[in-house]
Amino acid sequence: MTIKEIQDEIVDEFSMFDDWMQRYEYIIELGKNLPLIKEEFKTEENIIKGCQSKVWLQGEQQGDLIAFTADSDAILTKGIIAILIRVFSNQKPADILEANMDFIDAIGLKEHLSPTRANGLVSMIKNIKMYALAFNSKN
Repeated sequence: MTIKEIQDEIVDEFSMFDDWMQRYEYIIELGKNLPLIKEEFKTEENIIKGCQSKVWLQGEQQGDLIAFTADSDAILTKGIIAILIRVFSNQKPADILEANMDFIDAIGLKEHLSPTRANGLVSMIKNIKMYALAFNSKN
């Protein structure tokens, strides 16, 4: 699936919920299915700066795609990074760099996060794009 197709799928899933409590519960549920980072990658350099809680992100190139794994010590944050990984893992670096992030506004995520969590979301996206930039320049 393309990044846009996955984003549209996520927007559709979120539209099924009537209120934000249900959406928060869904985000937490998504976090439980997160492809977890190996313990060896839970290092200081893999921590995303700017997040209120600890979030580790690891990206590795597999052929011409990037596969991401992550973890967090907070359940909501784990769900947020799980959404981003679902969108961007197993995609080409150039596609990640060109991806539009409107789906985040479409599901209302940013406006329903505390300012520090919203900053963390921006930092997570920035880190994913930095991996894409690094791997893209190798190709």
